Amino acid sequence: MWVVLLLTGLAAVSFVREKFPIEVTSVGLLTVLLLFGQMFPVLDANGRNQLDAASLLIGFANPALVAVLALLVMGQAMTQTNALRPVTKLFMTSDRRWAWISIFGILIFVMLMSAFMNNTPLVILTIPILQGLSESAGISESRIMIPLSFAAILGGMTTLVGSSTNMLVSSAMIELGYEPLQFFDFFVPGMFMACVGFVYIIVILPRLLPDRTSLARQLVDNEKEFIAELDVASESKLVGMECLDGSFPKLPDLKVRLIQRSGHLILPPFEGYVIEPGDIMIVAATRDTLADILSQYPGYLLSEEEEKVMETRRQEEKVIEEVLLEEGDKDEVPVEPPVTLEEKVEETRILAEVMITPASRMIDMSLEQVGFHRQFGAIVLGIQRRARVVRRRLGRIRLEAGDVLLVAGTHAVIDAMRNNQDLIVLSGSKRELPVPKKAPLAAGIMVAVIAMAASGLLSIPVAAIAGAVTLIATDCLNVRQAVRAIDRKIFLLVGSMLALGAAIQVTGGARFIADLMLQMPYLDTPFAIAAVLFLVVAFCTNVLSNNACAILFTPIALNLAVNLGVDPFIFAVTVIFAANCSFASPIGYKTNLLVMGPGHYRFRDFIKSGVPLILILWLTYLVIARYYYGL
Repeated sequence: MWVVLLLTGLAAVSFVREKFPIEVTSVGLLTVLLLFGQMFPVLDANGRNQLDAASLLIGFANPALVAVLALLVMGQAMTQTNALRPVTKLFMTSDRRWAWISIFGILIFVMLMSAFMNNTPLVILTIPILQGLSESAGISESRIMIPLSFAAILGGMTTLVGSSTNMLVSSAMIELGYEPLQFFDFFVPGMFMACVGFVYIIVILPRLLPDRTSLARQLVDNEKEFIAELDVASESKLVGMECLDGSFPKLPDLKVRLIQRSGHLILPPFEGYVIEPGDIMIVAATRDTLADILSQYPGYLLSEEEEKVMETRRQEEKVIEEVLLEEGDKDEVPVEPPVTLEEKVEETRILAEVMITPASRMIDMSLEQVGFHRQFGAIVLGIQRRARVVRRRLGRIRLEAGDVLLVAGTHAVIDAMRNNQDLIVLSGSKRELPVPKKAPLAAGIMVAVIAMAASGLLSIPVAAIAGAVTLIATDCLNVRQAVRAIDRKIFLLVGSMLALGAAIQVTGGARFIADLMLQMPYLDTPFAIAAVLFLVVAFCTNVLSNNACAILFTPIALNLAVNLGVDPFIFAVTVIFAANCSFASPIGYKTNLLVMGPGHYRFRDFIKSGVPLILILWLTYLVIARYYYGL
C-alpha cells in the first residue's frame, strides 16, 4: 500500500512540474506498476494475483475510455463539417449594441451544447466568432475567452456525456460493484450549479480579467501605421547600424518591433544591437515613412519569397496579355491602374495569429519538419506558448496543442489557412467559409446518438462507437482524421490512472485514506465529510487533471460513503462536481489551454478568476447537499 501511495505522489509531482510530457509520466507509471505487481503479487482468496498484467492493463479496454475516444471522433466530425456553423452564424453581427447580446447568446449556446457533446470542438468553433464579436463590441478578447472556456466546463457537469470525468466516475462505480450512473441522474443539481456559475462569469468575471491586446495588434500602436518587413541583404546600407537611445539613426521615424535573426526572435529593447546581413526587421511606420524607405533602400521592403511570388504573378499576367493580343482581343486586355504604395503594402503582407488544434498533425513536429513556409506560403515570426513568446530558435521548437503562431503572409495565404483543419486562424481576414454539404448529416448523426444514449436504447459506449463509425462510413470524416482526433494523452493518462486506481483499491490505499479523513477533527457528519471531499478534489483537479482525479477519488469517496452509511451515489456525484471545477489552472482542462493563447492570459489570470468560481460552486454544492440530497 505504501509503495502504491508513494507512486501516486511521485506521479502527481511529475504532472505538476511538467518536466516530462504527460504521456511519458503515464507510461512510466504503468511500467513500474506492472513490474511491481509481477515481483510482489497481491493474492486474492483464490490465489490469483490482483496486480497482474491483465488486471492493470484492462483499463485500456474500459468502456468509458472507449466511449470518450469515440466522442472525440464525433466532435472532430462536427468540426470537420462545420455542422454547428449555421447556428453560430446567427450570432454574427457588426453592430456594437447587438454584439454584446450575441456574445451572451454564444456563451449560453456553448454551455447548453457542452452538456451533450465534447466541448473542445465547441470552443474551437466559437473562438474566431467571439474574436470578431469582441472587435465589433469594442472590447478586448481577454475579457471573453476565459468565460467561453468556463461556460463549456459548467455545461459539462450536467449530464453523463457532458465530460469524460462523469463517465469515468460511472465506470469506476461499475468496477467496484455499484450500479452505473444514468444519463440525467444529476441533471437538476448540475444545472443549478451551472446557472450559478454562469451568473458569475457574465456579471463578475469580465471585471476581474485583464485588458490585453493580441501580439499582432501590439505591433501597431495606431491604425494609420502599416506593418512591413525589411530584409537586410549583405550589400544593404543598414548593415552595421547600431541602435542608440532606442532607435536606429538612419531610421528615425520607423518603429522596430521585432528582429528575426537566424530563426531567433529578438524583442525590444534593441539598445546596443547592430544590424547584421540576413536580419529580418518587422517594423511599424506610416505611409510616408515607408515611401521614404523605399526611395532610400529600394527592394528591401519585400522578402525574397514575396518578390518571387510577385514576379511569378507578373509573368503570368504578361503571358495572358500576350495571348489575348495574339488572338486580337485587344478590348479584353485588362488595363490596370498603377499600384499605389498602400495597395502594395497591403497585398504583400498582413499579420495574423493561428493556433494549433488538439487534433493537428503538426503536434510534436518542428516548423522545419512541417515545412510551414513551403506548405502555406507564410513566414512564422514567433510562437506563443501559454501566452509567452518562446525564445528558442523557431526551427527547433516542437509544436503543442494550443500554441499560437504569429505569421506573416498575403490575404490569400491567410484565407487559405482557414480551410486547414490543423490550424485555427485567430486574427487576420474574416472571410466566411461555406458550410460543407455533409454538415446536416453530421449534425443528424450526433443528435441521434445523444437521443439513443439519453433514452437508454443504447448504452453510451455502444451509441458513441456506432456514431463514430457511421460518421466515417458516410464520409463526414475519413479514417486518418478520425485517428488524429483520438487524443493519445487522454488514452495513456486514463489507462495508466485506471491501473493506479486498481492498485490503490487492491492494496487498501483507498480504505486507508477514507479512514484518515474520518478521523479528522470536526468531520463527524456526512455533510462535513462531503464538504471537505469537494474541496480536496477541486484542488487536485487543477493540479493534476479532471480524469485523474475522477479515477483516484471515486474509490475513496465510495469507501467514505460505506463507512458513513449514506448513499454512495451522493458521494460519487460529489466527485463529479468537484472534478469538473477545473477553473484555476490552464492545465486542468483542455479548453483552458485553448483559450490561453487567444486571450493572451498568464497562469495567474486563471487563479484570480477561477478560485472565486470554485468557492462559489462549493457553497452552491453545500446548499444542494443539505437540501436536495438531505445530508
